Amino acid sequence: MHWRERYRPEQIYIFHSMLTSAAFSLVFTVNQIYRVQTVGLNPLQLVLTGTVLEVTAFLFEIPTGVFADVYSRRLSTILGVVLIGLGFFIEGMFPVFSIVLLAQVVWGIGWTFISGAEDAWISDEIGADQAAPLFLRATSLGLLSNLVAIPVSVFLAQFGLNLPFLVGGVLLLLLAFLLSILMSENGFQPQSREERQSRPRFTDTLKQGISLVRVKPGLLAFMGAAIFVGLYSEGFDRLTEAHFLANFEFPSFPLVDVVLWFGLIRAGRILLSVGTTELARRRIRLQDNRALVRTLQFSYGLVALGILLFAQTRSFWVALIATWLVHSLRALAEPLKTAWINQHVESRVRATVLSTASQMDALGQMIGGPIVGAVGTLRSIRAALTISGLMLLPALPLYQRMKRTPPAEPS
Repeated sequence: MHWRERYRPEQIYIFHSMLTSAAFSLVFTVNQIYRVQTVGLNPLQLVLTGTVLEVTAFLFEIPTGVFADVYSRRLSTILGVVLIGLGFFIEGMFPVFSIVLLAQVVWGIGWTFISGAEDAWISDEIGADQAAPLFLRATSLGLLSNLVAIPVSVFLAQFGLNLPFLVGGVLLLLLAFLLSILMSENGFQPQSREERQSRPRFTDTLKQGISLVRVKPGLLAFMGAAIFVGLYSEGFDRLTEAHFLANFEFPSFPLVDVVLWFGLIRAGRILLSVGTTELARRRIRLQDNRALVRTLQFSYGLVALGILLFAQTRSFWVALIATWLVHSLRALAEPLKTAWINQHVESRVRATVLSTASQMDALGQMIGGPIVGAVGTLRSIRAALTISGLMLLPALPLYQRMKRTPPAEPS
């Protein structure tokens, strides 16, 4: 039996999700501490690293999504994993602001190759209805592997804040090698060379994806909401650790330093996220469009309130609870959004539409990031985070329009 026939697509998808989550956790547990304490970035520079990442995503999301729809979702996923691993390794090797920005470009391109491709791949392999609960299951298991990686990251950071970057990068390169051996692709049929040469297939796929978004009001509303999600998220993601470091006094316990505190904070939010996504997987009927959209509205409404509370409180413990609330509900929202898109978009343009949604998110982050970063530098981090929370609110009425969108016809 061939290696690719030994494992079901669901197993490969979960394996990929878990190892990717572990690698990201190794890096993200300490990345902002590394950038503040080792590279020496200020609030504006912290946000600009994210802005460069999102500009890269904005430029490459749709072309790489079309690549996945025309050539291969499997190949797109493997290329993405390689580039993300290289980006992490580069940032860890060279603690210089300009190199940190270059690393964001490298792994940002890698992320666009994965974005949409892996979800479109599994939806084609097992069907969109069967994929919907798998997205939540993979999210839960990915969060658990994320949790396991936190103490490893904290341990490695004791020997150097850059070490988790290097180990995370190598882990992703190993994952890419394993995927090249184990990952099959049977549900998707790429165009033959003759067909690609006979007509501009790449351009046709792009036009079909964009046209579908334009004629479906629910999809158009989804893209609009993605912009506001991007507007709020960049400032919150880049300034959370800086806010804790600048505006709160960490409780003093024996043998617990700042790096370990951030590891504990991350572990707590992951445990809550696992509980939230598992509860949703068991209680929400994912094929019920209205129930799914109501959950999205409720989640993002509480996210906005959580960010505002985090920005204004003077209590470390209240701030801690607020960040846990925000991250657990964000973890719930992501697979729900992916499930909704997969149920409302035909297979032939699924990766392109998913990438378009990611591009709208990147556009929001490109716009919101510099604004929030400038406010954080010129005024205060509290003011910047307050603006971030308010930026999310317009997404809520846009999700309301998605309730009336009929699902796509089966391919």
